[in-house]
Amino acid sequence: MTTDRSDVDRARAELAATIDAIEYKLNVPKRTAERLQRLRKENPAALVGLSVGVAVAVGGIVWGVVRLVRR
Repeated sequence: MTTDRSDVDRARAELAATIDAIEYKLNVPKRTAERLQRLRKENPAALVGLSVGVAVAVGGIVWGVVRLVRR
């Protein structure tokens, strides 16, 4: 069985591309950071709205927990 060197190199390149794609899919913090960077450049008002919404949600959760603990 003979294997051409170009076939081996092509298979390695395909494997490397597949591994890179899997790594990218599993790296959620990196993808989130990229999305936030893109959002900041394309639509800063939406980023501010998103930040305010998250702050209100976290504040509501903290307020609810404190209220339950004080009972």
